[in-house]
Amino acid sequence: MGKDHLKRLAAPKTWNVRRKGIKFITKPVPGPHSIEKGIPLSALLKEVLDYAATTREVKKILHTSEIKIDGKPRKDFRFPIGVFDTLEFKGTNEFFRIIMDKKGKVGLIKIGREEASLKPCKIIGKRLVRGKTQLNLYDGKNILVDKDGYKVGDTVLLSLPDQKISKHFKLGKKSAIFLTGGKHIGETGKVEDIAESRIIYKNKDGELVETLKDYAFVIGSDNPIISLE
Repeated sequence: MGKDHLKRLAAPKTWNVRRKGIKFITKPVPGPHSIEKGIPLSALLKEVLDYAATTREVKKILHTSEIKIDGKPRKDFRFPIGVFDTLEFKGTNEFFRIIMDKKGKVGLIKIGREEASLKPCKIIGKRLVRGKTQLNLYDGKNILVDKDGYKVGDTVLLSLPDQKISKHFKLGKKSAIFLTGGKHIGETGKVEDIAESRIIYKNKDGELVETLKDYAFVIGSDNPIISLE
């Protein structure tokens, strides 16, 4: 097979796809998410949503600009979508958000139109560009800001599709977080304490859990500002 495919058994464990049957599966092109944290549109439409049976059907759907990712039409069946991306089907007026479930699989949940116009983005880096601060976001976006009160690990809430910052959520005590890695992946909680590279949070059951700070994705200053189930 060509560069558009990889062996199904070699697909990342994060992909919620069948491992037996058809030998190959679509390989994502380089994009906003790594191969482990994202899944190509083709696999999502065929195996997670059951909206298409073949890659040819996927291409037909995409050719009509039927699908928008983060408010922008996407036509490449290999385009990778990942955590907190929004997915819009114009024809059926359906909206979804990509999440990581508690089994560590890339999944999705149905959301409303209003929520589909918002996307939380974690800041993973900062640098100075022509006298302004550039925020490097987890999904490959880079945004210039005039005033810098942002820290790595914080989250900015973007409006879609214009990608303007509407809110800023700091990583700190009482922050609402979603875990994107480790054995507690897919859990939500509130930060209780942060010590260097570790974080302690209280989960839904009121238990205190310790994990790596890198796994914490802030989703609100007190309560989650997006649906997660």
